[in-house]
Amino acid sequence: MTNDSVSQLNEGYFLNKKSKKIAIDNGWFNSDANGIKHFPSPHFTPREENCAISLLVVHNISLPPKQFGGDHITDFFLGKLDKDTHPYFETIYEMKVSAHCLIKRDGSLLQYVSFLDKAWHAGVSSYKGREKCNDFSIGIELEGADDILYTEEQYQALALACFSIQQEYPEIKNNIAGHNQIAPGRKTDPGEAFDWNYFSRCLDIYSCTK
Repeated sequence: MTNDSVSQLNEGYFLNKKSKKIAIDNGWFNSDANGIKHFPSPHFTPREENCAISLLVVHNISLPPKQFGGDHITDFFLGKLDKDTHPYFETIYEMKVSAHCLIKRDGSLLQYVSFLDKAWHAGVSSYKGREKCNDFSIGIELEGADDILYTEEQYQALALACFSIQQEYPEIKNNIAGHNQIAPGRKTDPGEAFDWNYFSRCLDIYSCTK
C-alpha cells in the first residue's frame, strides 16, 4: 500500500469481507470471531471500581525493531521473551509490559488482557489533563514501526476492533489517540506512517452500517 492508495477506500471490501461487530464477553473479544486468539498475560492490574473506560490508545511494536513475524511480541507480553534469541532482547526481556490487543501485519488479532483490567501499555501519560492513562484506557498495538507503512489488513482490523469496543464502551467514541499524543516527547508511535485520516474513514464505514 502506498500513501496515494490509502486515499482510495474500497468500501465494498469492508462490507463483504468483515463482520460488522465483534462480540465482547467479560472484557474479551469472542475468540470464535475473525480468528481472534487469546494469550492471557500476567502483566495487568484490575481496574478500580466505577472507573469508566474512556480512551483507546494506538501503539506500534516490532521485535526485533523493524522486523515482523514470529511470536516475540507475544512472548514479551507474557514475560517469556528469550534474551538469547537476539541481542536487542537482552535490553528488554525483564520489562513487564502488555497491551490489550495486538494486530499483526496480516490483520490477525491477538488479545492479552481483558478490557475490564488495566494493561501496562501507556506508561507516564496524560490525556486531556488526566494522568495515568492505563487507568481508563484500552491499548492496541499494531505490529509495525513509525516509518514503515501499515498494511490494509491492519487498518481494517483496527477499525473493526475499535468500532466493536466503542459499542461496549461508548465514551471511547471521540477519544482515540496515539501513544505519542498521550506521552509527547517520550513516545513517537504509531508514527508518521500511520494515516489517521484513512483510519477514520475506515471506522466511519462500520459506524454507518451498524
